[in-house]
Formats: sequence, C-alpha cells, structure tokens
Amino acid sequence: MKTDVESLSPTRVKLTVQLPFEELQPSFDEAYKAIGKQVNVPGFRKGKVPARVIEQRFGRGVVLEEVINDAVPKAYETALREQEIVPVGRPEVDVTEIEDGQHVTFTAEVDVRPTFDLPDYKAIAVEVDPATAGDDAIDEHIDNLRARFASLKDVDRPCEDGDVVLVDLSGATDTGEEVEDLSGTALSYEMGTDGMLPGFDEAMRGASAGETRTFPFTPSNGDWTGVPLTVTATITAVRERELPELDEEFVVMASEFDTVEELRADAKNRVERLKRMEQGQQAREKVHEALMESVEVPVPEGIIAAEVDAHFEDGHEATDEHRAEVEQQAREALKSQFILDKIAETEEVTVGESELSNWLMQQAPRYGMAPDALAQALVESGQVQMALSDIRRSKALAVVLENASVTDTDGTEIDLAALEAELNEAMQAAQMAQLQAQMAAAQGDEQS
Repeated sequence: MKTDVESLSPTRVKLTVQLPFEELQPSFDEAYKAIGKQVNVPGFRKGKVPARVIEQRFGRGVVLEEVINDAVPKAYETALREQEIVPVGRPEVDVTEIEDGQHVTFTAEVDVRPTFDLPDYKAIAVEVDPATAGDDAIDEHIDNLRARFASLKDVDRPCEDGDVVLVDLSGATDTGEEVEDLSGTALSYEMGTDGMLPGFDEAMRGASAGETRTFPFTPSNGDWTGVPLTVTATITAVRERELPELDEEFVVMASEFDTVEELRADAKNRVERLKRMEQGQQAREKVHEALMESVEVPVPEGIIAAEVDAHFEDGHEATDEHRAEVEQQAREALKSQFILDKIAETEEVTVGESELSNWLMQQAPRYGMAPDALAQALVESGQVQMALSDIRRSKALAVVLENASVTDTDGTEIDLAALEAELNEAMQAAQMAQLQAQMAAAQGDEQS
C-alpha cells in the first residue's frame, strides 16, 4: 500500500492511497463469501458458490464494489496509523481509480489534530482567593438556615427582590387570542430569582398589590415558538419573609446544637470547608486557563461550524451575540481536547477499569440513571471511547495540577493535592447520596 499525504491547512489533510490487488485478496474472499450467502444458484449450496460462477452470473463490478467497501475503510485506518495522523472528524472518501488486476486508488480528506509543541506544562503558577470564613459569610450561612424557618407577612408596599408575591397571569397574541399555557392564578413567586418568565422581574419590580402590568414575551419552544405575545400580570399580594430570632430556642429547633456559639462555630467550619472546595475548583480552572493561554493551537473550522449549527438546531435563539458565544466555547473546548490529548500521550496516560467505573458512578446521577444502565447506554450508542477520552483528559489535567504552583492572594502556598482529594470526596459523596435517593425512589415506585 502506498500513501501520499497533502496538507490542505494546519488542520486538514488529503490522503491519496493506492492499494495493489495482491493486498486485496482477503477482501475478495470476504466479497465472494458475502455474495454467495445472499444468492441462490442452481446446482450449488447457499454459501458454496464458486468465485468464477458469482462473477459470471452477477458481474465483476458487483464483486469489486464489495471488495472496495471492505478494503477502503481498513486501508484508511492503516494509513492514519502509519502516517501518525489523528483525525477529528469523518473523512470525505472518493475512489478515484480502479485498474482491475492492478490497483485501486482512493483519496480521503479529513480534519485532523494540528501539529504543535506543548508548553512547559509542569511549571504553571497561579493565584487563588484565600479560604477564610469572614463574619459576613458566617452570618449569611446562618441566615440561610433561618430563612428555611421564616414566616411570610403581608405588607402594604411595592414589591422588591426577596419578596414573595401572589400573581395572576395571562397571555395573548397580538390578535387577542388567549394562550392557555400562560394562564394561572395565585401563583407564588419570589422576586429577583428570574424563575418566572423572561422579563417578568423587570416588569413587575416595584408593583403593589392590586397593580397590573404587561410585558412582551416570545417563547423559544413549545406551540408558540417565535410568536410575539403580551403577558398581563396582576399582583394580588406582596409578602416579606420574617426570619426567626437567632436565639437558643431557634438553635435547638433548627440544629443539633444547644447554643448560638456552637451554631456559629459549626457554621464557620462549614463555610471554611466550602471555601476550600471553591479554592480547589478555582485553582483547577485557573491552571487550565493558564495552560490554554500558553500555546496557540489552530482548530478545524468545519468542526466548529458543525457544532455551532447543531447547537441552534435545538431551537436556541440564534442572535449574533449568542452565536459568537457558542462558537468561542466550541473553539476553547476543542483546543483543550487537543492539548490534553497530547499531554496524555506524552505522559503515557492510561485508563483502568476501576477509573471507568468511578466515572460511571459520578456521571450517572446527571442523567438520572444507574451506573449499569449508563454503561449499557454508552455501549449501545457507541460512546464508550468518548467516556474513555474524557477520563484520560481529566487525568492529563491532573498531571498538570500536580506540578503547578498555587498560592492564595495572602501568599500562602496551597496543597492542591489535598484540596483535590477533598473536592473529589465531597463530589462523590453528593453524587452517591443523589444516586441512592433515586434508587430508593425507584424501589418505592416498584413497590407501589
């Protein structure tokens, strides 16, 4: 087999492969076998029809087509390995010449991982925020606990963020046709959470009980996708939260502690633990950002365009700003994959069965599935390699993190390994708790 490689751009190549007929014999054998199993020829058992009879009855062209369909994909994969080319998309294959008895020639254009030199990824230094728990953070943590036991009190004033309002809602088209999906009465909603309809908070902020306001809304999905609507909202009540007094009576009711001092000490520990987790995540993100900024890597424009188009096929609003944002995210994600894949190759990173099992445990709650079910779904959809690549890249980034110098803004050196272990342990515990809750709910449904 002879292979020529032409570089069309830093991210795209054209392979020209010539296959001599003597190398095609295994494909001819497969072709005769496959055709023989599909046809009935008098005088011969099915699957036992001689090659010469198949060619006489069905033509040499039918056989050659089977041969090419079998041989070309295999030859393409072989050419990639021999030329050390890493494809990142599907090839455009064209059989350009068939000289029967001599050779078959085909071309394949494909987007590829570009050639680039890795930076010194073991010498990255970043700075993160201190993991300290100030009084304001402790007070906020305790106030969040108090808010869980808060009562609601009607107030005679305009609503503001944090208030809970009761609202009657209706929607209509420009022609006056009512939209049933936007109809509701006595809907309870906390102002400022952006959890109602786009534009609701802005339109209704400052409204008092009994006041009606309207605002425009164009749905991005459902039966009214893209149709300009007018929403009418009437505030029927404005209520503010009254937090319980922070005293020993509240502490005993809301926690396992007896005094306010004990509750504050526990809050301080919890906030500091959260700050450490945030610090670890911030370090991970900053190290990754530094890695990305340390090297220029071109990305295949065809791949980026396809990902952007796929995003907007789901009905997302395709504004210029949104499209530019999606394109930038796609570029950064692909660049990150290229860099981490090359680090993984340099460091000879491998993925073990236990690591795949842990990955399944971590990812399963995101899809509302048991790990075994997720594994089966990956096999059926042909996505196992995607999972392995994801794990391998994560391990490559871990290599970079292990060697990075991380300090906080106070100049304190951070033990990133300990932070990563604590963060992973906390994430795994949360995911395990979520998975157990889902399994318990599923068992309850089966019993009922």
